[in-house]
Amino acid sequence: MSDEGFGGKFKRLYKNFCQSEWDATTTGIVVAIFSILIMAWWRPWGAVGAIRNWGDWILYLVGWYNDPDMQEVVGFIDDEGTRVLTKSIWYNTGSVIGLGFVGGAFLSACLGGQFALRFPPLREYVKAVIAGILMGIGAALAGGCNIGGMYNALGNLAANGFAMWIGLVLGAVVGLWLLYKEMEYISWGSGGAKTIEFPPVVQGILGIIAIAVMIWGAYTYASFDGDDYTDYINSLPGILLISAALGYAMQRGRWCMIQGFREPHMTGDCTMAKSVALSIAILAVGAAVLKYGVAVRADGDPVLAPMNYVRGTFGWGGVVGGFVFGVGALFAGGCGSGSLWRVGEGQIKLWLVVLFFGLSNSVVVAWFRDQDFEADGVLGKYVYLPDVMGYGPTLVLILAFLALWYVIVTWNEESNKLLVPM
Repeated sequence: MSDEGFGGKFKRLYKNFCQSEWDATTTGIVVAIFSILIMAWWRPWGAVGAIRNWGDWILYLVGWYNDPDMQEVVGFIDDEGTRVLTKSIWYNTGSVIGLGFVGGAFLSACLGGQFALRFPPLREYVKAVIAGILMGIGAALAGGCNIGGMYNALGNLAANGFAMWIGLVLGAVVGLWLLYKEMEYISWGSGGAKTIEFPPVVQGILGIIAIAVMIWGAYTYASFDGDDYTDYINSLPGILLISAALGYAMQRGRWCMIQGFREPHMTGDCTMAKSVALSIAILAVGAAVLKYGVAVRADGDPVLAPMNYVRGTFGWGGVVGGFVFGVGALFAGGCGSGSLWRVGEGQIKLWLVVLFFGLSNSVVVAWFRDQDFEADGVLGKYVYLPDVMGYGPTLVLILAFLALWYVIVTWNEESNKLLVPM
């Protein structure tokens, strides 16, 4: 019989929830649950929507976007010349998701004693710029980063998720090969790394401040009144808090999807690969429940719009976009969501990655939108799988695909047949 008192049990709970690294399987399940909750609340979450919105505003503020059409893109004016709140950094749903996500990761890092300003070696700054540009271009081609273009695409029963998955595998292999060549032939810029650490008490105070700011933000959104956007803004607290929970969970579990595509070809380890597959499987079932026609709101529509995260990139756009994004993510050391939670824990390299990711994606997406590339089918097709084969067969197809992936990476873990040679 344990003689551990109430205080000891509280400390153990705090350690398990706030300090210990969560295992990949648990984290994948938690991420899937919160992904379903945020879909049920309003819309699927993503990373590139926030990053692009921030890039839009930076380019507007420096004068890059200065004509009426581009001012509308960043939410500065609408057709009547008034401010469009739904595209503002503080009110755009994608941006609110990103702010909440980074805030949740920051909270996790502070409570776990892991927050520090980590400055990388000089060469990593160059790689960060290249990585961010590649990730921005790849996400534009694929209709999203690893979240919107693959994870939530497959989870939302969209065929374009398969296209980006293929590209990500190829990009991870080529990116890993390039990193090996860098290690072999480039020695410049290997110095200059430093870390600025904060005492545990300071990190604890910062964590408390983060909680207070998120509660204040949620309350401010919920109590907003007196504008045409009142109902819209009053719904943002759920977006903010659920995305914060996602950021918290992913930082606590150090859950990065690109690791699931890299490690099978680097070390053979398939832990993250299996976790990602399990998470998508749970998400797909949840999305099917929310999108199925029987689950209707008072207005007769499904709880979740069927075409959410169905993009016109089922074709070369999804594959090439996934490839370019995958190479960039290998250089960055994090995918779209992985970059954001690393921003929250103070990794300066990823701050630079996110900056150039946002700028490049903003420019390329604005060009694609101006040329109507996606709408005209240049990048591929819009394919919502239940419209083609029904909900049951769609789930069977996605689950069978994930099971095949599970078998392949597990076999490779034992045989090492798919490792990229150094």
